[in-house]
Amino acid sequence: CEYMIKVMGKNTPEFEGTVLKIFTQHVRDLSEGAISSRQSKEKNFLALSITFTATSQEQLDQIYSALSSADDVIMAL
Repeated sequence: CEYMIKVMGKNTPEFEGTVLKIFTQHVRDLSEGAISSRQSKEKNFLALSITFTATSQEQLDQIYSALSSADDVIMAL
């Protein structure tokens, strides 16, 4: 099933790299256009929207758990 997770954090190169690393560990076929980004008004924060095909509830739980544990991530929806 097609699923989208929005991840927010401080606008740093480390944040985007952390999120990408987590997703590549848990999602086998992450397409090229799967990730879109948007900066906050004052460019202090970055929101990444990742759309992918979820294979199970367990996969989603693992992704949310990894995102919640990451220091660079403020929130995942």
